[in-house]
Amino acid sequence: MNYFNYSRRQANEVYVGATPMGGAYPIRIQSMTNTVTMDTEACVEQAKRIIEAGGEYVRLTTQGVREAENLQHINASLRAQGYQTPLVADVHFNPKVAEVAALYAEKVRINPGNYVDAARTFKQLEYTDEEYAKEIQKIRDRFIPFLNICKENHTAIRIGVNHGSLSDRIMSRYGDTPEGMVESCMEFLRICVEQNFMNVVISIKASNTVIMVRTVRLLVEQMEKENMAFPLHLGVTEAGDGEDGRIKSALGIGALLCDGLGDTIRVSLSEAPEAEIPVARKLVDYVLKREGHPYIPATEAPEFNYTHPSRRETVAIGNIGGDQLPVVISARLNNDLEVSEQFKPDYLYCGQRLPENRRADIGYIVDACAWEGSEHTYPAFNYQQLIELHHHPAKMKFLFTSYLGLNEEVMACLRLHPEVVIVAQSNHYNRLGEFRALAHQLMNQGLKNPLVFFQLYQETETEDLQIKSAADMGALIIDGLCDGILLYNHGNQISNLKVDETAFGILQAGRIRTSKTEYISCPGCGRTLYDLESTIARIKAATAHLKGLKIGIMGCIVNGPGEMADADYGYVGAGRGKISLYKKKECIEKNIPEEQAVEKLIELIKANGDYKD
Repeated sequence: MNYFNYSRRQANEVYVGATPMGGAYPIRIQSMTNTVTMDTEACVEQAKRIIEAGGEYVRLTTQGVREAENLQHINASLRAQGYQTPLVADVHFNPKVAEVAALYAEKVRINPGNYVDAARTFKQLEYTDEEYAKEIQKIRDRFIPFLNICKENHTAIRIGVNHGSLSDRIMSRYGDTPEGMVESCMEFLRICVEQNFMNVVISIKASNTVIMVRTVRLLVEQMEKENMAFPLHLGVTEAGDGEDGRIKSALGIGALLCDGLGDTIRVSLSEAPEAEIPVARKLVDYVLKREGHPYIPATEAPEFNYTHPSRRETVAIGNIGGDQLPVVISARLNNDLEVSEQFKPDYLYCGQRLPENRRADIGYIVDACAWEGSEHTYPAFNYQQLIELHHHPAKMKFLFTSYLGLNEEVMACLRLHPEVVIVAQSNHYNRLGEFRALAHQLMNQGLKNPLVFFQLYQETETEDLQIKSAADMGALIIDGLCDGILLYNHGNQISNLKVDETAFGILQAGRIRTSKTEYISCPGCGRTLYDLESTIARIKAATAHLKGLKIGIMGCIVNGPGEMADADYGYVGAGRGKISLYKKKECIEKNIPEEQAVEKLIELIKANGDYKD
């Protein structure tokens, strides 16, 4: 794989009704209904809204045989109205349901974590190799008849692994790891290959973007070792709503798309399903703009490990680099120095707008918390000025440079000046590739100066800024290269405060700096047992001021306790209008009436000392 130059991974072609994917076909966009699958009219109307928004596949939850059989009526109604978009049945826990669904849907999603294995209970099980082999044989005995039905009906399948629903069997042998998620998938893929069934798509998802990206990278590596090239469905589960859902999805999905991985995507928002489609479309279109970009000549650093990355080793300069949290530098190139208390940048880049006694030809960066006085003011050079002014007495200096600006003279200067923080710039079509090239050049040269990425845009819509900047930063964060971000939107269309909030949101979505409460909330489906959107709004209204908490808000138990296993508190649908509350993985209170559940959640948080007014 070339880490610096974009090209799409070549995947097998898979035929899903009249809309194939993989190969040279476009990256497909999809969503999932949140209506009850037995309500034919509601499902059809919502499917039409998804399709008219640009959705190319429509998935429906399929809890039981009745729901699977009703797909026939939903499918027929859509076709009668002129809609040919393929339908995907989403099946958990019951192989019989998958077999029926394969008769009426163009694709069936199954979950290896609960297709044959019992629902996850977090119990530690012990298997001998012989016992483990018998469990694999159980999978074969149930899975092969399903594949035969799919062959007869030309039905595609998706093997969809979720971090939140790994089986106790996999967990016991591999732990809660990317390796366990990959093996859960590979067990089923090997049977597909053995049975010469190649109409298969794979997804491997998590709400934690770091786990999601690293696991997909590892899966692709493992498939290559076993001569497989199945297409990939990408998504971040339980991404949430609003700006959090957009940033988190764009960061995780974008990190993989920018490396050429992914043949279909679903942006999972806790909003109306059709609202997901424009976000997904913007993300795909933005990434694909780098196709055919000018070649970036670069050499991979030997210590870089794509599937198991670690943070690049740097020296600490003030509060930048070393083991410290990545910083946020905010551009203030006008007289607007207002900052938010919650999303206060660490530094302000003021360009040449500081008062007298400063050189007029260089820029300045100031400490945002105590910016008056020369001891809180640091020069910002370009690479030519660095060589001329390397004797400058400041204890911290900032060098703005592109990859091509990092010449031998500059690197020689950096060797003598570890107090220089590098601010990487790029106007390349593939800015990720050029930023990576710069970081790898530093590693190859043994230079340990901290690295901040200057991401420059000119957007008029906040959503566009969120999607593009998160996609551009995703792989840099996952790769362990980010010591800070300078996010700047040229023009006055988006406020500085909103740009700052986006920068902090990106760092939080990448799990490298927390600045607010994180909500792990599912997008909802026909299994959802309460009004998801209004509940999320109520929980956010009561807890948004809390810093550093993770709260899971899950419609049902399919991924509930598992996907929010690293959440501090969980709110999970237990029955129609009934809620169970969790602290970590432990269920604290069951079957609370929905109208009391949000207040009970707040009481639980308060009882554990995690609530502040």
